[in-house]
Amino acid sequence: MEFIVSTIEETLNIGKQVGSLAKSGDIICLTGDLGTGKTHMSKGIAEGLGITEHITSPTFNIVNEYHSGRLNLYHFDVYRVNDPDEIYAIGFDEYIFGNGVSLIEWANYIEEIIPNEYLYINIKKIPEKGENFRKITIEAFGPSYDYIKEIKL
Repeated sequence: MEFIVSTIEETLNIGKQVGSLAKSGDIICLTGDLGTGKTHMSKGIAEGLGITEHITSPTFNIVNEYHSGRLNLYHFDVYRVNDPDEIYAIGFDEYIFGNGVSLIEWANYIEEIIPNEYLYINIKKIPEKGENFRKITIEAFGPSYDYIKEIKL
């Protein structure tokens, strides 16, 4: 499914819906160029999970853990990961096969190690429509992510 958004609030709202529908063990792969709104989407997902902590992109930590919501959130940023072994060294399998929700920014950098079932969210700028316009594509890989059909703009 696709959404065309033009405000940060619309991006946050879609993320909030994803977070409110997410289940334990879900893997959410988030891709898009720099400045497209991945961090806003992440903040929305966290809000939908009921997370009260301040959400930041874990660029230098690789993963930030948040435990204040209805489910734990494991927020990965693999932009600086040069080798999948780096991500395994921090316990990647324990996170993604654990009891929380794993959110992976720049997931395309480690696609060879992501399990077959996941939720894929891509955000692209639409410059021909205007500076603030984005296309958000959400795709379910596996039946446990059918809940995306409930998401509305």
